[in-house]
Amino acid sequence: MGRVLITTRSVANCEKAVKLLQEEGHEVAVHIGKGNMGEEELSEIIRGADALIVGVDSVTRQVIEAGMPELKIIARNGVGYNNVDLACAMEHGLPVTIAPNASKVSVCELALGMMFASARHMGRQDRELRNGNWERQMGFELTGKTLGILGGGNIGYEVALRAIALGMKVLVYDKVKVQRIEALAGARYEELPVLLSEADILSLHLPVTESTKGLVNKGFLDQVKPGAVLINTARGRLVEEQEIAKALKDGRLSCYATDTLTEEPASPDNPLLKLPNTIITPHCGAYTKEAVEGCGILVAEEVNRVLRGEKPLYQVEETGGEK
Repeated sequence: MGRVLITTRSVANCEKAVKLLQEEGHEVAVHIGKGNMGEEELSEIIRGADALIVGVDSVTRQVIEAGMPELKIIARNGVGYNNVDLACAMEHGLPVTIAPNASKVSVCELALGMMFASARHMGRQDRELRNGNWERQMGFELTGKTLGILGGGNIGYEVALRAIALGMKVLVYDKVKVQRIEALAGARYEELPVLLSEADILSLHLPVTESTKGLVNKGFLDQVKPGAVLINTARGRLVEEQEIAKALKDGRLSCYATDTLTEEPASPDNPLLKLPNTIITPHCGAYTKEAVEGCGILVAEEVNRVLRGEKPLYQVEETGGEK
């Protein structure tokens, strides 16, 4: 038996996840902050907890050390772990786990929805109509267009699979090539400059690492096919938002559809908020009933394994960056 602290609302509201923990005899404590919980607050409430199930709250060195020696696992409710001081956790032999695959279809479907919305100017036409303007915007069909996918992992693969079914040509860029992508008829790996010059739509599915942070900068955008659509359901820090805004104004990009920003919640002075050719959602890619439940169950199972003295299935082994 142990004390499990949950600081993420989605897991706290997942009845199946909470039940899994309670059936193991664990005490479940819920503490939800307003936005990203402060370091001092989290350091205080973590004392005495055997497990922490966390969402976006920053688990710093101070927080981790406040939880030791009782703390036995930090279970991240998602695939990203940049908000956890992984180096400090490793120093203490403390496993940090993630919940892979639970949200891959949900994020994939949002990316596809953004493709359709961008191609048919749904956001702009909806806003104009509500303002009393009955004016059509010329769109384009996805069939026959080239989709450039940056990142051939689980989500990138799901997007490629569906894009091919739509009759699109798919180019994939990734440093690591996987057989399942190469086996897809209608998809091929390509070097980044070629992909950028040929793709009508670009979709980002990369982690944020030292090599990918700010990848979409002026140099990147200068290589993009004029008028291309850029979709980002990965991480805001992959792009330089000021350069995106410039590219949208001068026509290098026809639309930027994103589920994530460099600063969340959105800053009122973010230039992207003021442009008509943007579609912005509040980091909701994994926020579906199916993904939330699947993720909650997975993290609860990881906590149960560790508190039983077993090895977790999805432990982060090295500092690979923000997924």
